[in-house]
Amino acid sequence: MSEYVRPVIAAKLCRDADGSVIAYGSRWGIEGPPEDTYSVDSHPERFEPVHRIAEALIEYLQREYDVQIIDDLSCAADVRYNVNARRAVRVAPRSSDAASLTFVFTDYPGLVVHAGLLHDFLYPQCGCDACDENWESVADELERTVLAVVSGGYREEVRGGETDVWVRSRLDRADGCRTSSNRADPTAGIGADLQAASGRLTALPDGWAPWVRRSAGNRT
Repeated sequence: MSEYVRPVIAAKLCRDADGSVIAYGSRWGIEGPPEDTYSVDSHPERFEPVHRIAEALIEYLQREYDVQIIDDLSCAADVRYNVNARRAVRVAPRSSDAASLTFVFTDYPGLVVHAGLLHDFLYPQCGCDACDENWESVADELERTVLAVVSGGYREEVRGGETDVWVRSRLDRADGCRTSSNRADPTAGIGADLQAASGRLTALPDGWAPWVRRSAGNRT
């Protein structure tokens, strides 16, 4: 059994108009970002390494776990967002009680990961200059999310009635951190798709199961 190790990546440096390297992730002090940096996305290419991280994760999951890989652009339909997809890879555990993961590589460049039945995770969450994200922090979040799902630390839930519906998720990560999200579904009441998802998730009272490891002699 081997554990995931991030590949070594030599990221391209981004420079400002004066030729100085932009130190993304540490530019704004206590006063916060300037007003003119909101909704401005100067160097989205800085997130290109996140694609390599996703590829490394897919390779690791295929090698170590009993999964089916579907590498086909049609898998991009798994996500709720309308994105310009370069590639889409669905990694589906053969155990039906374990949550699948679909990696959608966008031309931003960024990544959308669909986990289980109902939730999408964005990397980066926001690439604007004000948010000041760097690829390393985005990669950290991507790895933590994927490994939490694989380890069985992922739960989804549908709650609501005839007039309002809430779709919830929770991640319990290896570092002890718990993250959760809630969103109101725009439809009135629980439609057929959410009813089916709700029924499936109710049958998993402890959340999605951990992925099953391949046997030592059955690794690719």
